Amino acid sequence: MIGTITIIMVFSIPLVAIISSHYQKVAKIKHTMLKDEIELERLKHENYLLETEKMKLELSKLESPLDRTNAL
Repeated sequence: MIGTITIIMVFSIPLVAIISSHYQKVAKIKHTMLKDEIELERLKHENYLLETEKMKLELSKLESPLDRTNAL
C-alpha cells in the first residue's frame, strides 16, 4: 500500500510541474498578446487623431476660397 502511494507521488510531482509550466507559458503568451493589442489600439488612436487633424486642415483650405468669394 505504501509502495503504491510512493509510486503515485513520484509520478504526480513531475506532472504537476509540467502542467504548471504550461499554464505559466500560456499566461506569458496572453500577456504579450494583450500588450500588443494595447499598442495597436494606441497606434489606431494616434492615427485617428492625425487623420482628423488632416481632414480639418483640408476642410479649412476648401472653405477659404468660399470666404474670399463671399467677401467680394
